[in-house]
Amino acid sequence: MPRIELSSGPIDYQDTGGEGPVLVFGHGLPMNETQWRKVVPLLDGYRCVLPTLPLGGHRQPMKPNADLSQRGVARLLGEFIEGLGLDQVTLVLNDWGGGQFLVSEGRDQHLARLVLVACEAFDNFPPGPAKAMAQVCRVPGGVWFLTRLMRVPAFRHSRGGYGGMSLRGVPDEIMDDWFAPATRSRAIRRDFAKFATGAPGRRTLLAWSERLRDFDRPVLVVWATEDRLMPREHGPRLAELYPQGRLVEIAGSSTLIPEDQPERLAQVLTEFLIRTGAEPVRKVS
Repeated sequence: MPRIELSSGPIDYQDTGGEGPVLVFGHGLPMNETQWRKVVPLLDGYRCVLPTLPLGGHRQPMKPNADLSQRGVARLLGEFIEGLGLDQVTLVLNDWGGGQFLVSEGRDQHLARLVLVACEAFDNFPPGPAKAMAQVCRVPGGVWFLTRLMRVPAFRHSRGGYGGMSLRGVPDEIMDDWFAPATRSRAIRRDFAKFATGAPGRRTLLAWSERLRDFDRPVLVVWATEDRLMPREHGPRLAELYPQGRLVEIAGSSTLIPEDQPERLAQVLTEFLIRTGAEPVRKVS
């Protein structure tokens, strides 16, 4: 897997290559690029770039002094995009919504459009059920304890936790991969805790959200109708916040729409890209 060295440490990433428009995909806590494994193969003609951000599922630890707050990771994502020389990027987020803060941080110059798929927004950082996990991560040894709990099937598949993020259910081997780095590495657990506890207060989050009105480029908001983490009303509210926002709701899905409804998501995403001038580039045989 390719790797780029950034100011906070190394970032692994996947890159499908090609001459098509560039799509950069974010992921959730403590997930990685496999969150999009069902969707990317359906996006022929696009260059898909999938960084493994330091949200606890990353395989190489960050520097001890790395800023892994919501703002810090957003800025790191911007540095990643610049470091690879990417431009006119479509940024696609699911679960983690902090990539939106590239706008409030004034680091959105390389973004052509946003796709917000059932993600954190407004003051929902972290989402309701995840707030308890954030409190656990504040306690010394809390992340270690969490990784052990995730080995217990009843906890792992609880509808009030990770089991509630997908109606289909995330395969055990995928979830094992997400939690493996924090299970084996103290430094990764340190990074996990930094990010999990790195959201600012409600007033700050809402102030940052107001700045998103400045992003006058196409925005697709894709919301799940059966989501336990992202409030249903946040979908239309986000679409209204962005000057060029458009809402599509997808039934039969919880937060992880790429897991529950990958075909429908790929269809909606492709239609949006074509409608806003990002035509796929097909290989000539």
